Amino acid sequence: MTEDSQTPSPESDQGPGFALDGGSVKTAPDTGYKVLARKYRPNSFTDNFIGHNAMVTTLGNAFEANRIAHAFILTGVRGIGKTTTARILARALNYSAHGKEGAPSIHMGEEGEHCRAIIEGRHMDVIEMDAASRTGIGDIREIIESVRFLPVSARYKVYIIDEVHMLSTAAFNGLLKTLEEPPEHVKFIFATTEIRKVPVTVLSRCQRFDLKRVDAETLVAFLAKIAGMEGAEVADAGMRLIARAAEGSVRDGLSLLDQAIALGAGAPVSEVQVRDMLGLADRARIVDLFDTIMRGDVGAALLELRSQYDGGADPSVIISDLIEFTHWMTRLKVATSAADDATVSEDERERGKQMAAQLSIQVLSRTWQMLLKGLEEVRMAPVPVTAAEMILIRLCYAAELPAPADLVRQLADGAPGGAVPRSSGASAAPSGPGSGRAPTTSSSGSAAVQMHSQSAPQAQTMAAPQASRPQLAAVPSSAPRLQSYEDVLKLVTHRRDIQLQTALKDKVHLVNFAPGRIELRPANKSAEPVLRDLERKLREWTGKPWEVVTSSQEGAPTVIAQVQAAEAKRLEEAKLDPLVIAAMEAFPGARIMSVKDQADDMSDIAVAPESEDSGE
Repeated sequence: MTEDSQTPSPESDQGPGFALDGGSVKTAPDTGYKVLARKYRPNSFTDNFIGHNAMVTTLGNAFEANRIAHAFILTGVRGIGKTTTARILARALNYSAHGKEGAPSIHMGEEGEHCRAIIEGRHMDVIEMDAASRTGIGDIREIIESVRFLPVSARYKVYIIDEVHMLSTAAFNGLLKTLEEPPEHVKFIFATTEIRKVPVTVLSRCQRFDLKRVDAETLVAFLAKIAGMEGAEVADAGMRLIARAAEGSVRDGLSLLDQAIALGAGAPVSEVQVRDMLGLADRARIVDLFDTIMRGDVGAALLELRSQYDGGADPSVIISDLIEFTHWMTRLKVATSAADDATVSEDERERGKQMAAQLSIQVLSRTWQMLLKGLEEVRMAPVPVTAAEMILIRLCYAAELPAPADLVRQLADGAPGGAVPRSSGASAAPSGPGSGRAPTTSSSGSAAVQMHSQSAPQAQTMAAPQASRPQLAAVPSSAPRLQSYEDVLKLVTHRRDIQLQTALKDKVHLVNFAPGRIELRPANKSAEPVLRDLERKLREWTGKPWEVVTSSQEGAPTVIAQVQAAEAKRLEEAKLDPLVIAAMEAFPGARIMSVKDQADDMSDIAVAPESEDSGE
């Protein structure tokens, strides 16, 4: 990050300027208070200008090589420095030391001939226009007509158009020709927060610079420096909260710092004061709440939520903080560098590492999705705190459920699963937060709690219909034994390899099968890679050598063809059934749609009236 080593100086009451690269500006005494965002506004690329190294390097090289573009467009989030950068760039384009002939330069060691007028916004050759209030073709027509005239005193006539995306379509179209081939004495600088709303025809005519958010560490150091200049003392944790709330915007950070200093009224500002000012819940208590949720402790979670709510925390803010913490935990799980976030306290960092080691990505992803959906419910609910409580209850119950992959393995192995969360006074305790394991009773310590006693009748009722349906033979996840081609298809289905499953059913013909060797005839050349893929995966899944051979023999029909033939045969047999014949006679024009097995708990034959134009 770029930051001048010298201490930033307050700007004068004449305009937004302050000490420039070793030079001092003599101004009249301040007659009124200026907010920090204006008081410490940069006036050069080396004067307290932070966060945009790439742009400064590019511009510096372009100026030195005399490869200066005729139009620039600056984009980024609010408060990142787009307008400030545009004004500094206008000053650099017209920089000329007093009494010296010079060229454009970003190195402005002393105040130049035109600098003060540009800084104070009163230079006749630097025209600044707000496109939010002047959006029409008439405003652009004034620019088009004025570009013909040479600058009054400066080197270039510079047009700064802020929020350029607000221009109308006609205004953009009217500007295109002049923007593509402007006179040599004219430069355009555009600034926008909505770069996607700017037509591509305009973007292609400009040199684009994306001003990125200032990272938290740099912003915290910058705010601490400004606080020291103001003679204020803000707690480090409070400064991190301000930087986090600013979301990379320097102006937002300075505005919040200004408010915090006013809150302290000359006294040190604590983390609690900053948290109350921002309307945030206590971060440590958010971590406590997240921990109780992951342990499935419904009672403790509800008590903590109510305690924070009674203390003034907004339910939607609590849920938002849980979402943010879940996101940070997920990043910590996949990238340990997330622990170096400057906005995270040491206690939060240590507790986060401990919980991340016990939580799985599946659990964190499920929690994220439920919280994100729940945030909408809280915002729309007539009583937000009750909606927040319902969300926590759902999260506590879901925290004890196994991950989908674990559930599939349990079902494949024939092991029953499921668990219910406990209340704060229950004797059962989970093996780990979000581990997906059933809690154990305090008396045995090893006996798995499979179902709460009150839930047993319901579980039996729900399981009964499933028992009546035919079940495919489960394929164990470890070293399956394949005795037929059907077993191979079941294994592929179990492994959820959709591409291989489709190819084996529709693109190959079985010639011969023996354990360890399969002969197949590909239906076309596109199916040949499937055979190599099948051989490799069978070796991987079974741990045994397999050979998949390409054969030229005809072989059996494809699995899909066999299924279709069987369906056609069943349909023909159904047409000969006396009941079907009677039904067809009772409903003239009807036709047989499909034939189902009785095991499917459906009628044998579905008969639907024929449409008038079917002709059957």
